[in-house]
Amino acid sequence: MEIQGEEQGVKSRVIKVDSIDTWEFYLSQAQNQGCPIAVHFTASWCMPSVAMNSFFEELASAYTDVLFLVVDVDDVKEVASKLEIKAMPTFVFMRDGLPVDKIVGANPDEIRKRLDGFVRSVHVIVA
Repeated sequence: MEIQGEEQGVKSRVIKVDSIDTWEFYLSQAQNQGCPIAVHFTASWCMPSVAMNSFFEELASAYTDVLFLVVDVDDVKEVASKLEIKAMPTFVFMRDGLPVDKIVGANPDEIRKRLDGFVRSVHVIVA
C-alpha cells in the first residue's frame, strides 16, 4: 500500500488541465511566481503521446522548479487551438505566460536537452 502512495506522490508533480479555467488559473499562478511551465499536449488515442506520460513524469520529478501541466487536446480544445497545437505529442515551454519553445513528436533526448536549456535560461534571467 505504501508503495502505491509513493507512486501517486510522484505522479502528482504533473497537473492535469481539464478546463480553460484550470489552464488560466495555473498560467496566472506561475506567472505571478515567476515559475516556468512545461506542457505536454496529448490525446488518449495517440499511442506515442500516451507513451510519453511516464517520461514527462520523470522530468517533473527531476525539475522541481518547473510547473508541469498535461493537456488532453480533446478535453481542452480552446487551449490547444490558442497555442496552435496541430500534432501530438507536442511539448511547450512557457515563461511569463508565453510560449518560448515547442517540440513536436516523441523525442525524449531532444525534450530533455531543450528543457534543460530552458531551465538554465530561466535561472540566468532570475539571478
